[in-house]
Amino acid sequence: MRNPVILVLAACLFLTACTSSSGASQPAARPSSDAVAVTADPVTATASSTPSASPAVLPGATRPGSVPPVVDNGPRIGNRVALTFDADMTDTMLRRLAADPTLSFANRKVIDILERTGTPATFFLTGEWVEAYPDVTRRLAANPAFELANHTYRHQAFKSPCYNLPSIAPAQMTEDVAHTFDVIAPYGGRQTRYFRFPGLCYDDAALQALAPLGVTVVQGDVVSGDPNATAAQPIVQAVLTGVRPGSIVIMHITEANARFTDEALQPILDGLRARGLRPVPLSDLFR
Repeated sequence: MRNPVILVLAACLFLTACTSSSGASQPAARPSSDAVAVTADPVTATASSTPSASPAVLPGATRPGSVPPVVDNGPRIGNRVALTFDADMTDTMLRRLAADPTLSFANRKVIDILERTGTPATFFLTGEWVEAYPDVTRRLAANPAFELANHTYRHQAFKSPCYNLPSIAPAQMTEDVAHTFDVIAPYGGRQTRYFRFPGLCYDDAALQALAPLGVTVVQGDVVSGDPNATAAQPIVQAVLTGVRPGSIVIMHITEANARFTDEALQPILDGLRARGLRPVPLSDLFR
């Protein structure tokens, strides 16, 4: 039987190895190669030690007070990949919804496909999206194949410039992310302490702001480009060209801002299957 003291020391050493110390900024177009790739689940601390978490140990939880690890991909062995979907919502998007109730930033057809095919996925939710679509959030939380993660409250840039996103003040960053965990928590389901920066943009100050929250920053190594796509095929090509074992694929569930994600999803799933790749939740990818 393994010595439990050795196991604890090993976990602490792993956390130290996964903690970013470079403070390198992330370009807006795609994740930086400087980000850390982990080969095991970065769950190392109870989320109860953070301001806005439940007492349970959650996937992605790290020791509060330490600069969080930044992860681009999982282990490059085996056949597992992670499909992740960002649920963006900004104040501008909310105003568009108020002006035109026929708009939707919740692509239920994507969820339909994932449910019909039994495909696991992880959803990075903004707080304003959750508040705009509580019914869809409940649907996501009710599915044991889906994990819920944090994408800030109103999708502001944590480092500028970042596309055309408005910036958040550094003094507000910690509370913004903590509040988003509080917004998501009542829905239950597979909660995590995974976090993704809007636009994948961050710097050392942004990482320092996350330190009290005990999170793991999950970016990705396959950017689908679905928000800017004018057809489904470029999305399919971007994903299937870049994906390999351990990949984290970034897509969106924001329909009006990503019109072809649902049309691209089934060909992507078919292509992954043809390559022998199996989608799993993020926590399974890292485990």
